[in-house]
Order: sequence, then structure tokens, then C-alpha cells
Amino acid sequence: MKIKKVVCAPGKTGFYFDDQRAIKKGAENDGNFYVGDPVTEGFTGVRQAGESISVLFVLENGAIAHGDCAAVQYSGAGGRDPLFLAKDFIPVIMKEIAPLYEGKEITNFREMADLVDKHTDANGKKYHTAIRYGVTQACLDAVAKAEGKLMAQVVADEYHTTLSDKRIPIFAQSGDDRYNNVDKMIIKEADILPHGLFNHVEKKVGLKGEKLLEYVKWLRNRILDKRTREDYKPIFHIDVYGTLGIVFNNDWEKIADYIGELAEAAKPFHLRIEGPVDVEEREAQIKALAAIRKCMDDKGMDAEIVADEWCNTFEDIVDFCKAKAGHMAQIKTPDLGGINNSIEAVLYCKEHGMGAYLGGTCNETNRSAECCAHVAMATSPSQTLAKPGMGVDEGYMIMFNEMSRILALKDIL
Repeated sequence: MKIKKVVCAPGKTGFYFDDQRAIKKGAENDGNFYVGDPVTEGFTGVRQAGESISVLFVLENGAIAHGDCAAVQYSGAGGRDPLFLAKDFIPVIMKEIAPLYEGKEITNFREMADLVDKHTDANGKKYHTAIRYGVTQACLDAVAKAEGKLMAQVVADEYHTTLSDKRIPIFAQSGDDRYNNVDKMIIKEADILPHGLFNHVEKKVGLKGEKLLEYVKWLRNRILDKRTREDYKPIFHIDVYGTLGIVFNNDWEKIADYIGELAEAAKPFHLRIEGPVDVEEREAQIKALAAIRKCMDDKGMDAEIVADEWCNTFEDIVDFCKAKAGHMAQIKTPDLGGINNSIEAVLYCKEHGMGAYLGGTCNETNRSAECCAHVAMATSPSQTLAKPGMGVDEGYMIMFNEMSRILALKDIL
């Protein structure tokens, strides 16, 4: 079966583009807005609407294969590609990417994904991660439609994995509404919670970490009070956006001891802290997380840290794994470019003793989330992200329901 035509449609994402550097420099909330000037190139405001591009493959039999190009909320920060705006990149896709696929036979996913993921432009540069992300989703869908399979089955077949016989644990994220949204998570019995968005020292974490500690105590008590069954024991996963490095002046042992204090407050629930520090350079970040992990492991702490910033590409994930820079790596699916790279990153982490968190961003779309649900079911990471958005219900529903559909269909297709 051939691809007759490639079509692009501009879209919106489930959240926003936020200028992380401006926020760290003190830009303050005013409702859903941020007050202040952007500092990252390409931004016209500290917060602006998230954008996506739907890439549609029209197949010979009239079927439509579909993937969505999307970039992370904090685009342009932490070594990432620049801001992704539809008006800038639809012409690139139509002029330079579409000819790679139009009129071509659908072969296998890995071969089709490589066409865009390894292709370079006239300057010898790879295409924006968001382009590679969305186009490879469309490739996966095209192969699935041509072969009469689920996307998850295509991945399992080509990467020699076994399709999971149960849903992958879902990590729900709260955004700034870290109290009301926790209640939604408890009602839905989210496996991992709450994210928390602790990205400001004075207002959220506390100058000595006291505000975050109080929140962990509240979270523990809220679940114990409101859960409807005693065996509901979600994992606590809190993203602190590098703020612990600021609070404790990048003293790795003090950071480890503080995480240990949080872990004690969280009991009987297990604790993960994502992004404890951001030292704003890749090699230094690897050394920092490796040092914090070693401190925690030497002290026998029942807690984990999760690599996030500067752990963006497949190559980054390999290097973080080798250095034991964290107990778990977030595989931020849009940052890896082709979704084939996310597949390989999950498998690499699992093979090398690193927890695999198939994550991404609130700033994705329903379609990219559905594709990731198929990847999760085919590769069995430790957890996957409820996305898009920060409203809990919508993202959790999309990921839960898609995985449920896969389970219902996997043995009859």
C-alpha cells in the first residue's frame, strides 16, 4: 500500500509554551498569565498558546494515518530545540518532508521512521524534534493500518517485545492546582501522583524547603483520609524543577538528606523527586545527579530521584544511565524526536538498571498521547504520563482508555 498524499493541519495543544528562564528569574502569576518579559528567544510572552501540527498520510485505500507534531512546555530551555510554531514549520514539512513519503510504499515502521528522523536539511542539521515526533507517529499508524494491526502490536513485533497484559501505571500531573487536583487523582486512583509544579523557591518550595515538606505531609494525610480502600498506595512523584539546588546551594549531601526527610514524611508511600537540581550544563548535570544518587544510596534511603533537565535525547539517556545519574530517567517523548527513539530509550533503560518513565509534556495533544499509550503497552516502562494538559481528568482519561482499548483488542487482531 502506498501513501498518496501528505497533508498538514495547524492545531492547538493541551497546555502552553512557558519561558522557563523567565519564570526562574521571577516572572509572577497573574491568573493564567505570567507578568514580566520573556528572555528565551522566540517567545513573545512568558506564557503563550501551545501549538501543534497534525501530519496526515492519505493512504491508497482511503484510510488516514495521523500523528501530531508537538514540543514540550519549556521549549528552548535545558538544551532543547527552539519554540515550535505551526506557521514556521508547516512549510518545512510540506516542502522537505512530504516528498520523502508521497507516492512511496509503506514498508516497516523502523525504516519509515528513519526517513525523517535521520534526514538532515540543506545545512546538514536534523529537523526540529517536534517534526520528527509527529511524522514518525503517522508512520507508525500507517504501518498499523496497512498490516491490520494495533500500533502497539507493530512496535512489539519490530522490537521483539511482548505486549503488556495489563495497563502501564499512569502518572497524573497537577500543575499549580496541587490541592484540588490531588482530590481528582485520589478519586480516580491514579497510580502515581501529583507532579506538583514546584518551580519557585520562595513561593512554593520555601527558603529552607519547609513549604514542600508541609505539602508532602498534607498529601500523605489527604490520601489516608480520602482513599476508599487500604491497598490504594500511589507513588509520590514530585517535580521540583531544580529548586533544591537553589535552596541548598548545590550541596549534594544536604539535598540527599532533605529528600530523605521528605521520604520519611511520605511514608507509607514511596517518594520520587524529579529534577532536584539544574546546573544548566549537560555534563555537570550528569555529575550532580550521580553524586546525589550515590549519597542517597549510601545512606540507604527509600526514595528515588528522576533525571529530567539536560536528559533530552536518546544519547543523553544512555549517558545518564551509564553514570547512574538518577534512579529513573524521564523519556520526554517530544524531546527525543522520532517516537522510535522513545521506544529504544525505554528498552535501553530497562536493560541497564535505570527506571524508565515514558513521559512527555502537558503541551502535547490527544493524538500524540494515544500513540505514546501504544508505545507504553509494547515496551512496559515503569510508568507513563497522563497527558496532555494539567487538568488531570482529560489526560488521565486519554491514556487510561487507550490502554484499555489495546487490552481489549490485542488478542483478536
